[in-house]
Amino acid sequence: MNPVDELYMKFSMVLNLEFFKNDLSLSSATSDTFRKFLLLAAASQFEARMTAAVLNFARQATAENHALVHLVQRKVVKRQYHTWFEWERQNANAFFGMFGNDFRKHMEKLLKERKDIEESIAAFMEIGRDRNRLAHGDIVAFQYEKTGKEVYDTYKQALLFVEWFPGELEKFAETPAVSPAE
Repeated sequence: MNPVDELYMKFSMVLNLEFFKNDLSLSSATSDTFRKFLLLAAASQFEARMTAAVLNFARQATAENHALVHLVQRKVVKRQYHTWFEWERQNANAFFGMFGNDFRKHMEKLLKERKDIEESIAAFMEIGRDRNRLAHGDIVAFQYEKTGKEVYDTYKQALLFVEWFPGELEKFAETPAVSPAE
């Protein structure tokens, strides 16, 4: 069980306590805080996993060339994650394009065959978009309409993409290049 699963399970148990069921005001405030925190936790976990995947790919692709890995870590990964995606979109084409036009085209073709991954990407983008709205707005006054279960379900759906992507990047990297590097 990962930390987001644990968080959801524990908060769900707390909200089901008789104490909270009898105090609607406290239950509502706790639920509101929980939903927002769950969203931030999910987005944070995705950021950690995706940045680790890109860094691990750089390590493998460069045969542990420490200078190149350091360059990737400092200029591509560190504090850059939220620039990788166009969060207002339902797709990750901008992110795929960072790995070159051939990879972006490969992913577009692959996603036509994998609707489950395409739906997972849309959920992933929704989590990132909602996280940005929450983090860059007034977090206390932010009106987040999703229930804790809806946030968790979106997270679970998005997790498919986060778990699938690193392997797909590695498989693509092993295929011969079709066009010159960009």
